[in-house]
Amino acid sequence: MTALSLRGVCKAFGEVQVLHDIDLDVQEGELVVFVGPSGCGKSTLLRVIAGLEEATSGDLHIAGKRVNDSPPSKRGIAMVFQSYALYPHLDVRGNMTLALKQERRSKAEIATRVEKASQMLDLEPYLARYPSELSGGQRQRVAIGRAIVREPELFLFDEPLSNLDAALRMNTRVEIANLHRQLGASMIYVTHDQTEAMTLADRIVVLRSGYVEQIGTPMDLYNDPANRFVAGFLGAPSMNFLPAALVEEGDPRVLGIRPEGLRLDPAGPRSIAVEHVARLGGDTTLIGQVDGHQVTARLFGQFEAKAREKINFGFASN
Repeated sequence: MTALSLRGVCKAFGEVQVLHDIDLDVQEGELVVFVGPSGCGKSTLLRVIAGLEEATSGDLHIAGKRVNDSPPSKRGIAMVFQSYALYPHLDVRGNMTLALKQERRSKAEIATRVEKASQMLDLEPYLARYPSELSGGQRQRVAIGRAIVREPELFLFDEPLSNLDAALRMNTRVEIANLHRQLGASMIYVTHDQTEAMTLADRIVVLRSGYVEQIGTPMDLYNDPANRFVAGFLGAPSMNFLPAALVEEGDPRVLGIRPEGLRLDPAGPRSIAVEHVARLGGDTTLIGQVDGHQVTARLFGQFEAKAREKINFGFASN
């Protein structure tokens, strides 16, 4: 079953068109990530799906029902925001139960749902605490728990980890992946972090300037990007782009090489003039110049090199 279907969805603010003819199907139980640079339209698209913004044209269906004219509360969605959006005067239990009380759910049903969600998210010790008494990671888990108890057709995550430090982001990312597997729920996740997208997604939607550039699995997009933008956006460090030409025809081309596609080779035909060495423990990144073009090489393991040194290289065989 299709959890979400978008057909020809456009959004304009006055004369400014910010979304252009978006077509997308999200299958039941799928985790789809919207990724792209700031201003590409990913959060606007999420808000259109949620009903917080009205589509200028096109059709939206959630669980088979057209929802263009439905308010957010009637769309069968639950949204987790970057800012947590918790009520400071309510404790954790109160924040998690408020929407259910407004829906006039029974006390027994509310208690069951809260117990299940708090166990999943390890929130049981904190149910009587207020948001000001929680860490950022705990507040984010409460926001996720508040979404879970609603048992929506579709979960929407709007850059939920942006306010967390790097270590906590990684841990919470794993928690969200585990949660997706446990719930088997349909989820849309917005991020500007391509590593986060590659880690979490069943499929990725790459957006630029309000257009969909490519949709596919993380490895499909990494190994077979549709264009230079997708190739350069996905992957860390970013792909190298060097001028080239077809030997037989002499036509100018651009050669894209992943940093890990370069390897050290004393007999190699070209050399990198090293400008910077990033030693990350498990691997080493060299940044330098080849014929006036910046190149990044990712070497697995530890490697000693110095700035201004010239190092010959070749290409990995796979």
